[in-house]
Amino acid sequence: MRLPQPCGPLSEGVVETLRARPNGPHSVPEPRAMGDIAYPLADRDFQLALWVLYELHYRGFDDVEDPHAEWDPLLMVSRAALERTFEHAVRQLVSEAPADAPALEDLGNTPAEQVTAALVRMTARSGPSDVAQFLHRRATREEFCSYLAERAVYHLRESDPQSFVLPRIGGAAKVALAELQYDEYGGGRPDRLHQTLFARALASLDMPTDLAPYVERATGATLASVNLMSLFALNRRLRGAAMGHLAAFEATSSLPCERILRGARRLRLPEPVQDYYDEHVEADAVHEQLAIRGICAALVTDEPELAADVVLGATACLAVDGLAGEVLLDGWQSRRDAPAAG
Repeated sequence: MRLPQPCGPLSEGVVETLRARPNGPHSVPEPRAMGDIAYPLADRDFQLALWVLYELHYRGFDDVEDPHAEWDPLLMVSRAALERTFEHAVRQLVSEAPADAPALEDLGNTPAEQVTAALVRMTARSGPSDVAQFLHRRATREEFCSYLAERAVYHLRESDPQSFVLPRIGGAAKVALAELQYDEYGGGRPDRLHQTLFARALASLDMPTDLAPYVERATGATLASVNLMSLFALNRRLRGAAMGHLAAFEATSSLPCERILRGARRLRLPEPVQDYYDEHVEADAVHEQLAIRGICAALVTDEPELAADVVLGATACLAVDGLAGEVLLDGWQSRRDAPAAG
């Protein structure tokens, strides 16, 4: 994969720095004043710049020749500045979210029981998303493919962010996370790796299977939903939030995947598309319990001080993913409402 085309001053600063200094050290990209960013969670320039810096910790870029760029101290300064603004925006969004997350002190019992009750209550109320309902009953084949293209930014790296958390936790929580990740990575079968299943679904629709073209078109809100996982997983202090995010993600996945599967069948999409979502209907129903009780409850039993962070991560998952879904639905509706050409 090559570096994406920048879309504004922040992403241009990061991309051009990585292109211009193949042998480092890299200069710090000149950022816009953070006050100029009206809403970081939907600002594509902001989120693309952060995504590029995070991708250096995953597969990297073919046109970034310097292998030390991943840990270049000046680029890390740039990443930290973006992360501070991003985290502040996430916490602000969470503070304004509907009160689906009860205060832990109101739930009584032990911290682990409090967290379990909070996660179950939050995720049970969410139900299938508006996006899943739209794909089930109303989406055209073109709209369904545009959904797959938008989600490819995550699904072609599916579960990779959470693997960074494994060395950051211990005991029963580590074992449960390893069990969940083993399933996500195919249960010992490379052909069942969830990333591979998604790529196979794309290929069946004659869509690219590499990440680059999808990054080029992803909305800022979609990039934010992906960056949120990296923010939590790559910062050890936020390991509790990473696991809360995982729990909410898994607990709100099975029912939407069932709706999306029905939409794929309604549109008579190829079998690999149906296979991907069919796999997740069953797997995520199991993962829900594993993530909430096996990982989060066990983590808080060992580290009670992480209880609030676990709930923060779950609330942030629902809020940021909800924002990304709203942007998608608005885009589809706008295209439907646009007057026909000619």
